[in-house]
Amino acid sequence: MRFGFTEEQQRFRASVRRTLRSAEVRAAAAEATGADGVEPDARPLYRLLGKLGLLAVHWPVEFGGEGRPLTDAAIVAEELVRAGVPDTLHVNTIQIVGQFLLMAGSDEQKRRHLPAMARGESFASVLYTEPDAGSDLGALRAVAQPDGDGHRITGTKVFSLKTRFVDLGLCAARTTPGAGKYQGISLFLVDMNAPGVAVSVIPGIGDEHFHRIDLDAVPVSGDDLLGPRDEGWPLLNQALAIERTGLDYYLKAEHWLEAALEALVDRGADDPHDAQLEQIGRWYGALAADHVLAWEVLTGLASDRVDQVSTAVAKYHSSELAQSVAAWAVDIPTPEQRADRTRAALTLDSAFREAPGLTLSAGTSEVMLQIMATGFDSIGQEEH
Repeated sequence: MRFGFTEEQQRFRASVRRTLRSAEVRAAAAEATGADGVEPDARPLYRLLGKLGLLAVHWPVEFGGEGRPLTDAAIVAEELVRAGVPDTLHVNTIQIVGQFLLMAGSDEQKRRHLPAMARGESFASVLYTEPDAGSDLGALRAVAQPDGDGHRITGTKVFSLKTRFVDLGLCAARTTPGAGKYQGISLFLVDMNAPGVAVSVIPGIGDEHFHRIDLDAVPVSGDDLLGPRDEGWPLLNQALAIERTGLDYYLKAEHWLEAALEALVDRGADDPHDAQLEQIGRWYGALAADHVLAWEVLTGLASDRVDQVSTAVAKYHSSELAQSVAAWAVDIPTPEQRADRTRAALTLDSAFREAPGLTLSAGTSEVMLQIMATGFDSIGQEEH
């Protein structure tokens, strides 16, 4: 169990923090931050971060990284969020799809996709969830029909984020329909600019937009099959576990708590016995536990250990905490602070609208509880 950082990790964190404090990065981060339902294009910011070598520090040098430990990548992820960098493109492209390619992709697939991701020139999303599949990925209906040495994928995916900005989709589809609920599923890398791909926005209340992706006989080559044909279900479970470190939800909770404290200070609530300040103290205690859980998962992944129960615990605790913080803090800004559109008021308003989806994405809280009870993810659920 980790309770602290090494001197080398602390030096690395200080170096990353100095880089992110530059005027150029701060200006680009401000331009990339959405508000009031408007979602800007964050890719210019990520191209800058790619030039600075901050997107994939743990990847091998041959694939665009610096060969640093996975734990250093987590340090970078923490500092990116604390510097105001919108993290969804990083989470989806680097932490999920890129990390999964590192673990399960062929050498050719890694060489083809990873360096551009590390440079901030290519982005990825996950195409799992379908309109009628709900929380059960075993109910997916998208079909990949053989076509020469490749396939053509037909189906509909929903609830992915940033999809209109991405180049690559990690898509689950049935290659042998009728083989069984959890059999005959394969994973593919889909060119999101290929003919037959249609991306549309799903109306929502958050500042980041969900998307519907209609796939109409989209061609994928044999080189786009990720892992063995029909063996996608074990890979899906592995991919889902990678997402459930809890770190991204922990960082949201931390950011929202700091905004709540800022709003309280701005309105003059500096009495240490103020009930809301006492509640913030309790939230920070829960947040400290959350951090330990996330880093326990991360250190396991750094040693090539994927423990589904540990990841479920971390994801459950962190998403429930972040959601609770957002619901509690929404009423802290005064009407005057809201009218003045202070930074804290805008942050907490956005948090309240984003929070309902946190206990759904990357696996519902109910699914996480089932994994804790049974030790195995027999359901699988994903929304991005």
